[in-house]
Amino acid sequence: MTEHRDPAPHDPAPPIGDADDRTLAGRATDGDVRAFEVLVRRHGPLMRAYATRVLGSNAESDDVVQEAFIAAWRQLPDLEELGGVKGWLMRIVSNKSIDRVRARRNHLDVTEYDPEAPAAQSPARVAEAHSATDALSAALAGLPEGQRRCWLLKEVAGYSYDGIAAELEIPVSTVRGLLARARKSLMQEMEAWR
Repeated sequence: MTEHRDPAPHDPAPPIGDADDRTLAGRATDGDVRAFEVLVRRHGPLMRAYATRVLGSNAESDDVVQEAFIAAWRQLPDLEELGGVKGWLMRIVSNKSIDRVRARRNHLDVTEYDPEAPAAQSPARVAEAHSATDALSAALAGLPEGQRRCWLLKEVAGYSYDGIAAELEIPVSTVRGLLARARKSLMQEMEAWR
């Protein structure tokens, strides 16, 4: 007499929150809003922290992160490397943050300045500081993307070399080289401001 056995039940699919970025990005690219929501929850805090460091304002960083996610949702069909979704999102929030800083400078209200301000905060000094900031923004925009991202993560977001390497998924030695080249280029470009 043979014993009848039921086939082994299939393991249920793991919860969507446990899926890796590549899987989630692939599903989101196919229009799965829930998969995109998981990516938002997973990477939103880092994006917000980065935007806050760049902008110096929680309110503005929330707006920038929201803009970044809207842009990401629209650009998902163009995402080629699904496994690199975290870096891709960080590039978008970085660009949105820099755009916000530029827009802020372009709309300064001269009535905000007190003519009785100390010499260090005089209109001439403030104008000079804004000119230097504009020059730095232009110099940063002229850097190759890898150098610019390394420099922003190190100097603006305060990442360690190891943290940058992990974030960009490159060796620490590459981070050091990119940062050295970025600093050299920026020093040359900013020579007039020293």
